[in-house]
Amino acid sequence: MLAMLLSMLDNTVVGTAMPTIVGDVGGLEHLSWVVSAYMLATAVTTPVWGKFGDLFGRKSMYLISIAVFLVGSALSGAAQNMAELIGFRIVQGIGAGGIGAGAFALIGTVVPPRLRGSYQGMSAAVMAIGTVGGPLIGGFVTDQLGWRWIFYLNIPLGIVALVWCWKLLAVPHQRRATVIDWLGIALLGVLVTALVLGATWAGTTYAWGSWQVLGCAVVAIATLAALIAWERRFPEPVLPLEIFAHRNFRIAAVMIFAGGAAMFGATLYLPLFQQTVQGATATSSGLLLLPLMAGNLLVSQAVGSIMSRTGRYKVFPVLGTALLTTALGLFATMGTGTPFWLTSAYMLVAGIGLGCLLQMSTTIAQNSVDLKHMGTASASVNLFRTLGGSIGVAVFGSLFTRAVTAHAGSATSGAPYLAGVAAGTGQLFLVGALICAAAFAVSLFLVEEPLEERPMGPQGTD
Repeated sequence: MLAMLLSMLDNTVVGTAMPTIVGDVGGLEHLSWVVSAYMLATAVTTPVWGKFGDLFGRKSMYLISIAVFLVGSALSGAAQNMAELIGFRIVQGIGAGGIGAGAFALIGTVVPPRLRGSYQGMSAAVMAIGTVGGPLIGGFVTDQLGWRWIFYLNIPLGIVALVWCWKLLAVPHQRRATVIDWLGIALLGVLVTALVLGATWAGTTYAWGSWQVLGCAVVAIATLAALIAWERRFPEPVLPLEIFAHRNFRIAAVMIFAGGAAMFGATLYLPLFQQTVQGATATSSGLLLLPLMAGNLLVSQAVGSIMSRTGRYKVFPVLGTALLTTALGLFATMGTGTPFWLTSAYMLVAGIGLGCLLQMSTTIAQNSVDLKHMGTASASVNLFRTLGGSIGVAVFGSLFTRAVTAHAGSATSGAPYLAGVAAGTGQLFLVGALICAAAFAVSLFLVEEPLEERPMGPQGTD
């Protein structure tokens, strides 16, 4: 959890330090890549770390990923120009990909399926703290110590996590001699890169119909076809297609994708709506997300405990997708006269929905695969969440920009601009509600399978 918190914070903590970083090292034209490079490296490497954990030991891969993250943190703090910072952020992102994949895989390995819900609730707490706390911590550390310390502070905490896991973590594992699927890794990296870049660029940097975005789509489709053809033949594929044979795994992937889109969209556009339309300050708009995060945190813990006691779980993702659909539909009704308290009430509904959905979907996905694929399945879940967020935010951003332009043109203030922001957020949340409604329909086909009360791992430790 400690290592996972560090990787989550580094996904959000940099944003508030950006002006200071640019003032120190320059490179304003490449500013967005400080965040994008980290996210892209994380997304591309997550499935690879998961597979390597299955093959060579989840504990050893987890320790290596923490070490890589710490090296990237130290180098990022010492960067002398924007190019170096972007390159070192890639190193950080590579380590973060292993931390995210490894944390869930370790839970799936050492914790019996019946008890995983409680532990998944802890990871929800980490995500909530990272999402809300990142911008606040980033601003405080930058003001008091300087921007380099947002990276340097990772080092002592990371060393604690590294030594702690090395000394105390005992993980069942049977090593398997195999040939590494280098071509599969390369194809998967190209596929994820094309998807994330295309989603990031579409509607913002480039138009949806631009050759850059269309080129990413063509590359993604061609690479996906090649990857499927290759993985069917390779004896130990980096992405075993058999994990998708189980209906519950496919359903969990759809729910995670929808939940990722809803969570990223809400945390990005709700503060914008509150600052622009409702007049909140930047700091208070971050704090106003607390009902969303508190609902997620408390309900994740509660449903995990209920699942551990009863062994029942289907009701939670069904309820979660229904509540998310309702909450996003309510967000779509907000206008220039909507008060803070009503927005907060809608956020609480959304947080409860996320609490019922996200971590429970991870448990369902893990319960659908053999132990030998636990790392790959856990990494795939993280990847679907990332892709849901990236693609969802791209679609939302395009809808938002078009609505604001239609209402206010190039203006950035005044009543037409406020009306445009309200209309834009309304449209994007309506689309989000439709996505979650589709996930709700899919969740009804979940098959509630018995959850084992003992760990499923083989004898011996990693």
